Amino acid sequence: MKCHILTLFPEMVLGGLRTSILGRAEEKGVLSLHGVNIRDFAENKHNRVDDAPYGGGAGLLMQPGPVYSAWKSVAETCEKQPRVIYLTPQGRVFNQEIAGELAKEEELIFLCGHYEGIDERVLELIVTDYLSIGDYVLTGGELAAMAVIDSIARLVPGVLHNDASAEVETFSDGLLEYPQYTRPEEFMGKKVPEVLLSGHHGNVDKWRREQSVLRTARMRPDLLEKAVLTEEEKELLKTLDFQGEM
Repeated sequence: MKCHILTLFPEMVLGGLRTSILGRAEEKGVLSLHGVNIRDFAENKHNRVDDAPYGGGAGLLMQPGPVYSAWKSVAETCEKQPRVIYLTPQGRVFNQEIAGELAKEEELIFLCGHYEGIDERVLELIVTDYLSIGDYVLTGGELAAMAVIDSIARLVPGVLHNDASAEVETFSDGLLEYPQYTRPEEFMGKKVPEVLLSGHHGNVDKWRREQSVLRTARMRPDLLEKAVLTEEEKELLKTLDFQGEM
C-alpha cells in the first residue's frame, strides 16, 4: 500500500509514522509513506499558501492553487485515481470498519488542512472521503492523518509481525478486547486468572469471549446494539444486571 500525505509539515507526519512497526513495514516494502509539502507548490516568491477568507472572519485559509497542484503531482503518477481523504471534524467518524475498507486500496491520498481550513473549491474538485477522528478540533490534520494511517496500515497483510493480531482485537467482532496478562503470575497481590494457566484452549477461548462481552457492557454499552451475541451471552448480561437492549 502507498500512502501519500499532502501537508505543510511532512517531517512531522513521516517522523511519527516511520517509528516502530510502520517504519519496519516500509523497510520491507510492504508499505510506502510519501510526504508532499504543499508549500512547495506556492504561487509566490514568499511560499505563502494562505490568505484571508472572503467575507471576513478570523484566521487564514489555505489557498486552492497549491493544494490542487500538490494533489496533481501525486495523481499523475498513479495508475488509477486514488481516493483522497480529507481529515476534518465535519467528516464521518472514523472506525474499524472504515479502516478495513480502506486497507483494501492500493494507494490513498491524505489531505491535511491547517489554519482555518482549505478553500472549498479545491475540496469539491479532489476530495472523495471526509473523515473525522472525533468531535473536537485540532490545529491541523496531521495528527488525525497519522492516527487513520496507522489504523489502516496495520490491517495490510505483512505489516504486523503476526497478522492474526489484527483479527482478534478490540472492535474486530464489534466488542472490546478481553483483558490480557503476562509474567509474573502474581503482581502486587493480583493473580492471573486460573483459566489462562490451565492450558485448555477451549476454556480459554470461552473465558475470553465472556470477558469481551462483559467489558463491552461496562465500558461501551452502545456497541452491544450491533454486536452479535448468543442467547447464553444475553442471559449472562441479564444475570449481572446490565441494562440495555440486546
